[in-house]
Amino acid sequence: MLTNNQMGPPEKPIAAEKQIISLGRVLQKLREEDNVEVLIETTIAYIKEQFDYQLIWIALYDRLNHTLSGKGGMTPTKDTNFLQQRLVLSSGDLLEQVVIEQRPLGVADLRDEHRADTLQEVAKKFQIQGTIVLPIRYRDRCLGLVLLGSQTWGYLLAGDAKARLLMVLAELGAVLYQHEIDLQQKQTKHIEQPLLRLLENLRSLSNLDKKLEAVVEATHQFVSPSRTNIYWFEREGRYFWCRMSNQLLNLGRNSGPQQPAVGISVQDLSEFYYALVVNQTVSIGESRSSLNSHVTGKLLQRLRVRSLLAAPIICQKELLGFLAVEGNQPRIWTDTDKNFIQGAAGLISLVAPTDNMESTIKQIQADAQLTSQVAQAIYSEHDLQEVLRICAQRVLERLGTTRFLLLRYDPDQNHYQILHQSQLQNRRPLTFNLNALKDLDRQLLQRVTEAVEIENLDEDLRFFNWRPFFIENGVHSLLVCNCAQGNSPIALVVIAHETHRCWTALEKELLWVVSQQVGVIVRQWQLQGNNEQQKTILHSLQQCLRILAQTQSKTPDTEEHHLERTALQQIASVLGCPLALMLSWSPGQHQAEIIPGVVTNKGFEIVANTSIFVQTEVLIQWALAQEGYLSLRVDDLPPETRNWLNGSDIGQILVMILRTSNAYQPTSVVLFADHRERYWSEQSLSAAETLVCQLAWLHRQKQITQLLELATDDLRQLNWYKHRRLEEIHRAATPLLSQSHDSGISAQEMRETRPQPLLRQLEHATAAIAELLKYEQWQLQMKWETIPVASLLKRAIEKVDNLLKQHKLWVGVHGLGQSVVPQDSPKNSADLKGTQTLANQSSMAIVGDIRKIELVLQELLVVACQRSQPGGRIDIWCRRLDEGMLDISITDSGPMEALLLEELNQDQPKDLLAVSSLDQPPGLHLLICKNLIRQMKGELHFYQLPDNRVVSRLLLLLATHIS
Repeated sequence: MLTNNQMGPPEKPIAAEKQIISLGRVLQKLREEDNVEVLIETTIAYIKEQFDYQLIWIALYDRLNHTLSGKGGMTPTKDTNFLQQRLVLSSGDLLEQVVIEQRPLGVADLRDEHRADTLQEVAKKFQIQGTIVLPIRYRDRCLGLVLLGSQTWGYLLAGDAKARLLMVLAELGAVLYQHEIDLQQKQTKHIEQPLLRLLENLRSLSNLDKKLEAVVEATHQFVSPSRTNIYWFEREGRYFWCRMSNQLLNLGRNSGPQQPAVGISVQDLSEFYYALVVNQTVSIGESRSSLNSHVTGKLLQRLRVRSLLAAPIICQKELLGFLAVEGNQPRIWTDTDKNFIQGAAGLISLVAPTDNMESTIKQIQADAQLTSQVAQAIYSEHDLQEVLRICAQRVLERLGTTRFLLLRYDPDQNHYQILHQSQLQNRRPLTFNLNALKDLDRQLLQRVTEAVEIENLDEDLRFFNWRPFFIENGVHSLLVCNCAQGNSPIALVVIAHETHRCWTALEKELLWVVSQQVGVIVRQWQLQGNNEQQKTILHSLQQCLRILAQTQSKTPDTEEHHLERTALQQIASVLGCPLALMLSWSPGQHQAEIIPGVVTNKGFEIVANTSIFVQTEVLIQWALAQEGYLSLRVDDLPPETRNWLNGSDIGQILVMILRTSNAYQPTSVVLFADHRERYWSEQSLSAAETLVCQLAWLHRQKQITQLLELATDDLRQLNWYKHRRLEEIHRAATPLLSQSHDSGISAQEMRETRPQPLLRQLEHATAAIAELLKYEQWQLQMKWETIPVASLLKRAIEKVDNLLKQHKLWVGVHGLGQSVVPQDSPKNSADLKGTQTLANQSSMAIVGDIRKIELVLQELLVVACQRSQPGGRIDIWCRRLDEGMLDISITDSGPMEALLLEELNQDQPKDLLAVSSLDQPPGLHLLICKNLIRQMKGELHFYQLPDNRVVSRLLLLLATHIS
């Protein structure tokens, strides 16, 4: 075992160990050194020792100026001017790429690199080819760079060498970063002590101007600008004036000619003004500005400076002015400068209200007294216009403004009308109405809880559609209040001023309170208006009822459309529109008639004698497709409609259909028109719909009455004529019968000539005519007689015998025990006589008016014969029902119109005004038969079998026994 004494000399360290030792030594030296120059020299020495490069250059990066400043290095020659050179980085530059990306960048031949002109010249001068540029960085912050150049092409660092160099540069970056932080802390001014001293100084001063002077002196001393000024804001006229300056102390508005006031108009520098209003500090320094370039140039030119730092003075959300530090040369303002003037401006906002505290208290008391007087006037005076006049005068005097306006939204006309206005004595009243508000303005007024201030109507985008009306009348600033907080802006109080002006918080609060009180007046007016409108609607309904009573009698020819015109006038008075008309047509007609009701203005003319086709007129077809009313603009109409609805002032159109029930087809529409700005309110529309519905029933009742009256006249004439003709026939036949009996012919001769059956038939006929003439002149009489079913059918078939032969039809009777005749043989009179005995065997008999039942059966058989094809057959089925009824069903194979079949079987009442197949034969005859059978407690139905055969089913009462 060897001891220390026995150990040999130490071995020489190998090359790798030397590199590690050298790296540790330089890192330790960098950590312990504070001097930047020594740090740079240490780094250069290490690179010379460890790396074989002919050009070494270390430069530090200036973030503010975006430049590189050379701090030393090594060149192949004694020329070291380049090492201390300052380079300005430009976009696309090679060195800028390393600074921004903070990654090493290698170049094979720096002489050919076009992205760095200066480096290219240096490379050509020193014959530098292969180059590597490495950033000096710390925490993603570039502090500088190292450029290593070799006279060999493409010469780069090996992996281990690059790692050692990056470790050295990283340590250098950390030390440089800490040195920069320490330097900034040493150079940074502390604002706490100066602000505390300024605050203590302000406490000892009583005059506001003295306090402003102290702030200016303290700010100028701390920031050291060229000038320090305090600008005060004048609301009337909207401009800033220099109230205090370090050069001209106590410069006021009332200064003499030797000390002119410096003014900054808001009109010229609105962006600067609005930045101060939102409590934003405005900073304009070297190549930097918080405003756009146009405003920056104007502001600097106006103040005759090249740099500016301005902090707003705001008290209770009101801009009092701003504190400004100004420089004659471009300057970069530090955060400390900004913080100090913000603090100084804040101290001014604290001490400024105390200067006029007494006057402010008096003003608040006066405002409270004013609002109290307005409230007392509202609840004590009955003349609301006089209350508003007093209120407006006091508000105008208090605010020192030009006009007081009370606006109310009219939903019918869709605009704001001026309910009341007061203005200065030498001003004319405004005579225009204001357009409805845009959605954004309406939502703004509904949401805010204070007056909306428009300082400059020429620039402000709020209430943009009101701008032309006000500017044309010399108004340039507004104060707008919603009279019902949180609700839709129906009533508005507007203060209008002829110049650009700002309003204080007290002024806005006063107007807000007054506007809420005025809202009570408007609400009362609205209730009165609604009451008047309800009275108008009730009066119109009463008028319509009186018209209904007047139209119970037939309208004379001179008053053909009296009902429609009067009703249209009443509805137009409710809607307040200048045009009302009706498009009316009769069932089945293709053209509609124009019935003008109201045409009050020249701009609402129509061409009344125009032919309007129902199927092609879009107004009629659109209205028929709607469940309720149809509202549209005149621009929506086609040219064909505009040819007759051609009034130049027509803008809004309202169309309603005269509909009484969905089961009845409408035959008229009413049309109302007004100006383009018209808005139809829900209340007026509801009233109009009620009146139009009533008009529909009146119109329908009138049409039905006229139709029934005409039908009654025609039937009376026909009945009178036929009755008189029957009387003549009866009078002519009676003498002939008497002459036959009194002719003296012997019985033997009578038997030989056999005229007796003919005379007997003629006597029966004249007796039947006499009975009809006596008992059924103007109404039917129902008899209750009994007849066997077989006899009834036999007599009915005999009456259509000729028609059966003419059409070659076959008839079969079933259900009487056996057929009257064989079903395979045609019926004729001889066959019927041959089966008389067989038919009488049937025990079934019916009860009722036999004559009328026979006529019904005859009519059913005639209709069946007329629709049957030649050679066809008709079957008569008889069946006894348990309910004491007899079912006689007549079946044929002829076609029957589906519409006629549907109308004969419909249960709901027939629309008397609609065109129907029951208005003429055969439908009319079948309907009469159906009604006659119903009067005899029977039934008559028509239906079609699946095999398309038509069945006429007759239900008659069975007799308990045969008389």
